[in-house]
Amino acid sequence: MDASTAPQPAPGTSRHRIAPGTGFAIRSHATADTGPYESEEEAEKQLVELRERLGELSDRLTAAGDHALLVVLQGFDGAGKDSVITNVVSAVDPASLHVFSFNKPVGSEAEHDFLWRFHHQTPPRGRVHVFDRSYYEEVISARVHGIVDQAECAARYASITDFERILSRDRTVILKFFLHVDKDVQADRVRERLEVPSKQHEFAAADVKDRELWDEYDEAYEDTINATTTDYAPWHVVPADHRWYSRVAVAEALVSALEQLDPQYPGLDEEELEEAGIEAPKAKG
Repeated sequence: MDASTAPQPAPGTSRHRIAPGTGFAIRSHATADTGPYESEEEAEKQLVELRERLGELSDRLTAAGDHALLVVLQGFDGAGKDSVITNVVSAVDPASLHVFSFNKPVGSEAEHDFLWRFHHQTPPRGRVHVFDRSYYEEVISARVHGIVDQAECAARYASITDFERILSRDRTVILKFFLHVDKDVQADRVRERLEVPSKQHEFAAADVKDRELWDEYDEAYEDTINATTTDYAPWHVVPADHRWYSRVAVAEALVSALEQLDPQYPGLDEEELEEAGIEAPKAKG
């Protein structure tokens, strides 16, 4: 591939970023890890600062209009995707943010290729879109439930990396997060959905049924991450037993990416100044 058309590596660093070709093994990644944080209080204090920084950087991203940001969230029901959206991504100006939650394809969606409905919802430059579940369900859940076989999965992996290459080459930063939760911790969260009135609307039969296929899901996630983590669209495997930690870990990765991207506010438009009949103010200092 010509260097001028090759996608650039996604900006930022994270202790949870999975480099391509490293042989990711799901069982070797602890779900209860809390990184450098010794307490929830310490992490929450850091999250306040990270949210402020994320708000500033995303505002600059919007003003510059040169890049888009796509955040992909995957994980079992109860892994904490909603918590990340509510407590981290909400720092982005609502005018620049759109969160999409995808269900099974219906109608015309099912009559197109499996990526068609997702491509329509990718962010324009200057915007941040979050996929709460995504096209990765088409190689994870679809595989576990026998909708596609191994051969079809391999073909879909190739389509996904091609799709993400196109987005990246056209200046969409793609950051993918698998919220990795322990089976027993997830059981407690499902029980919470059954017992707590304010959470009962979140309960679905799949919360219970999919637990019977836990090992199959682990294998599907492991294969998918190994096949589709790339320099330009990296996976991050985030320990999610402690919601407070997964929130701060995702926030750190987002802020790191935007800091390295370093979007800038554009200057005054000379044509607009001329039309308004005024001169540009002199630079201060």
